[in-house]
Amino acid sequence: MADYDIIVIGSGPGGYVAAIRAAQLGFKTAIVEREHLAGICSNWGCIPTKALLRSAEILHYGQHAKDYGLVLEGSFKADLEAIVKRSRGIAARMNNGVQFLMKKNKVDVIWGEAVLTKPGTIKVAPTKKPAQQPQVPPPKTAKGEGTYTADHIMVATGARPRALPGLEPDGKLIWTYFEAMKPEKMPKSLLVMGSGAIGIEFASFYRTMGVEVTVVEVLPQVVPVEDAEIGAFARKAFEKQGMKILTGAKVTKVEKSADSITAHIEDEKGTKQTITADRMISAVGVVANVENIGLEAVGVKTDRGFIAIDGLCRTNVKGIYAIGDVAGPPMLAHKAEHEGVICVEAIKGLHPHPMDKNMIPGCTYCHPQIASVGLTEAKAKAAGHELKVGRFPFVANGKAVALGEDQGLAKTIFDAKTGKLLGAHLVGPEVTELIQGFVVAMNLETTEEELMHTVFPHPTLSEVMKESVLDAYGKVLNA
Repeated sequence: MADYDIIVIGSGPGGYVAAIRAAQLGFKTAIVEREHLAGICSNWGCIPTKALLRSAEILHYGQHAKDYGLVLEGSFKADLEAIVKRSRGIAARMNNGVQFLMKKNKVDVIWGEAVLTKPGTIKVAPTKKPAQQPQVPPPKTAKGEGTYTADHIMVATGARPRALPGLEPDGKLIWTYFEAMKPEKMPKSLLVMGSGAIGIEFASFYRTMGVEVTVVEVLPQVVPVEDAEIGAFARKAFEKQGMKILTGAKVTKVEKSADSITAHIEDEKGTKQTITADRMISAVGVVANVENIGLEAVGVKTDRGFIAIDGLCRTNVKGIYAIGDVAGPPMLAHKAEHEGVICVEAIKGLHPHPMDKNMIPGCTYCHPQIASVGLTEAKAKAAGHELKVGRFPFVANGKAVALGEDQGLAKTIFDAKTGKLLGAHLVGPEVTELIQGFVVAMNLETTEEELMHTVFPHPTLSEVMKESVLDAYGKVLNA
C-alpha cells in the first residue's frame, strides 16, 4: 500500500487548499514544503504587500486630513522600520495559520525538496537555502527526508521572479519583490521595470512614501492586461500623483555605481535616454518552478515553460497533476486555490466543472485600485461580438464623493444580441471588493435585464456597477 492517497508538492495557496480539501474528502494526505508554509503569496507576495499598501493608504489620508475637515497635531510621517515590521508580522501570522490548518485537518507536513522518481513516488532531500528568501523553521511535527509514495501526486511548486539577461537582480541595487518588501532604507528615487500588478503596486507604494518613481513598460499601455480605457484612466491618475511613466520602452542596459544605477532606455521609435535612480525593481513577470523536480524522469510534458494539464489539472502521466502558477497563467492565488479544489474533487469522482479562465477576476491594489473579469472591449470585438458598452464615472456616485475618492470608472461589456455579460472593468476606490459581484453574475449567466432589475443599496460604491449596465442600454440615471 502507498504511504498516502495524495501528496501535494508545494504549500502555496493552491497546494495547502488542495491538501485541506483532500483531507475533507477522506484522503490520507501529505504536503511537501521546502521553505515556508503558505508559499510566496502569504510570505512574500499577496498578503505582506497589501500590508505595505495599507500603511501607504493611511499615510495618504493623513497627508490629506484637511480635505476631511481634520487637523493633525504634530508630525505625521512614515516609520519605515515599523511599516516593514508590521508587514513581516502579518506574513508570520499567515504562516502560523496554515500550520494550524494542516494540524487541524490532519495533513502531514514533509519538510524538504521533493523530486518525482517515478509515478507514485517522490524522494525528499534536505532543503537547500534559496539565495534570496529567508527560510521559516519547519513545524515541530514535520517529517523529513526520505522516500514517500502516493496514489496521486499533485505538483504545486509555483513560480519565481523572471530575470532578464544583463539585468539580473543582485539584491542590492536591482531588486525583486523580495527586497522591495523589506528595504533597509527608503530610496529617494526608484525605477520600476514592468507595469504589471507587482510593478505598479510597488510603484504606488513607494510613490506614496515620497519616492521619485519612474515606471518603464515595454508594451504600449500601463497595466497591459487591462482594458485600454481602464489603463489610460489609471495612467492619468498615476501621473497626477507624480509618477513618470514610459510605455513602449525597454531597459537595454544598467550601469551600477556604489549606491545607484543608471538605466539605458530605448523606446519603440529608437529614441534613447538614461535615467539614474537609487534602486531598480525588476518586475517583468515570473517563471514556473519546473526544474529539478523530476518531470523529465517520469515523462511529464511541459508547454512553453509550464506543466501541461487538462481542464481537471491532469498531466499526461496517470496519477500526476499540476495546479497554480506552475501550470500556467493567470498567475493568481485564487486561480490556484480553485484548481486545487477541482483537481481533488475530480480524483474523488465528484465531477467538478473544469476551470473557465475567462471568469477569473484580476485585482491590482495600486492607488486607484484596478479590477476586472472577462473580455476587454478589444478582445470582445476580436472574438466577433456585436457589443453594447456601458460606462459610469465614480465622480457621479454619492458614496465616492462623500469618501473623497471620486476618481474612477466602471465599464461593462455585453453581447448586443444575447445580453450576455462579456466583461467588466473597474478602476477606483475599493474596486477589488466590488468585482466579485460581476464574477457571480457571469457565473450565473445573468443577463443585462436581470442586472438592471437588481436593487443595489444606496449610498454605496456598488451603484456604479448597475449604472454602467444601465448606460450600456441607454438607461443611465445619474450621469
